[in-house]
Amino acid sequence: MKRIATPVLVLSAMALTAPAFAGGYSEPVIEQPTIAPAPVMPVSGSDWTGGYAGATLGYGWGDDALDDADDMTYGVFGGYNYDFGQFVLGGELEYLGSEIENDTANLDDMTRLKLRAGYDAGPALIYGVVGAAYANADIAGSSYSDTGYTYGVGVDYAVTDSINVGAEVLQNEFDEFDNSGTDLSATTVGARVSFKF
Repeated sequence: MKRIATPVLVLSAMALTAPAFAGGYSEPVIEQPTIAPAPVMPVSGSDWTGGYAGATLGYGWGDDALDDADDMTYGVFGGYNYDFGQFVLGGELEYLGSEIENDTANLDDMTRLKLRAGYDAGPALIYGVVGAAYANADIAGSSYSDTGYTYGVGVDYAVTDSINVGAEVLQNEFDEFDNSGTDLSATTVGARVSFKF
């Protein structure tokens, strides 16, 4: 009886495992991991819309009543820009103290109301300036004040989303300064740091 049972058990085991070999061997399907694309981050400073305030330190030199006069300038400013895409329009008010003087005249300070229009180059804003300027000056020992005009160019660069650095070159003209009998003009170059809010 033992001799018959053993072949029956072996045949039964083979019958049960035969279907596993019927189809042959196939490689298991390995799914490739899905890699999501990196998110596209906007360039820092690409949107110039908003208010800002800051300080400036620079140098200036004069002409006419301020001929051969030159020295440092310093001041504060605040303004607002609106970014239309590639075109940026804004306004700014600036107070500028001055050490520009010669033997007969000195420019005490200027207050400038500026219209700025420029090109949005991502983290950089390249712009032109036109506006009005109000100056206080001493000429030949007398104090004068008058309104004139200012124009020039500038650039701002976004270091972060809220901090900008830049530079500005402006020409300031005062014809027949406060009926003093002379014109007054000054060129100012300023390095600027501002906080955007």
